Amino acid sequence: MDERSYLARTDRIGLRHFTLADEAEFTARARESRELHHPWLFPPDTPATYRAYAKRLIESPDKEGFLICDRTDGGAVAGYVNINNIVHGAFRSGALGYGAFAHAAGRGLMTEALDALVRYAFAPPLNLHRLEINVQPDNARSLALARRAGFAREGLSPRMLFVDGAWRDHERWAVTAEMVPRRPDGTDPTGPTRRNPTRPT
Repeated sequence: MDERSYLARTDRIGLRHFTLADEAEFTARARESRELHHPWLFPPDTPATYRAYAKRLIESPDKEGFLICDRTDGGAVAGYVNINNIVHGAFRSGALGYGAFAHAAGRGLMTEALDALVRYAFAPPLNLHRLEINVQPDNARSLALARRAGFAREGLSPRMLFVDGAWRDHERWAVTAEMVPRRPDGTDPTGPTRRNPTRPT
């Protein structure tokens, strides 16, 4: 993987935009991860559903989709994190959706990815101020990840989203730019090692 494609990175992961060329790897990992994801996540696992999903992320002005790539494994796709429902103006907010694939779960890569994503989203060019995560109350792993990533619980939204055949309650967790800790050297926390390449298609 060309390191120049990463928009944000840590020692172990890099974030880059989805491309249509990622179809085979993404769908294979999604199929391998069905047991891990059920009943919380249903990422696309066929060529047709992947193409529709990726095109929305690539083309929609209110979405930003990122693949989480394992830099210790040649850039293999370890998961994904998307910013949905982006609103600018006075709100400057977005909602996160994410998932790890089974082969990479339990290694702390998602924690690193959310940290990198938050810092990326709060800096130019996105310049967001608030990110929220909506999690079903029984999804213990996702709730723990939200806590580790510095999000604060705001409340419960009853019957918020239609998931797996029913309207499900979701806990709301959020972080704002002011909540991101400053680095030990005192520098701006919204300035990670990053690049801003042209979005691929």
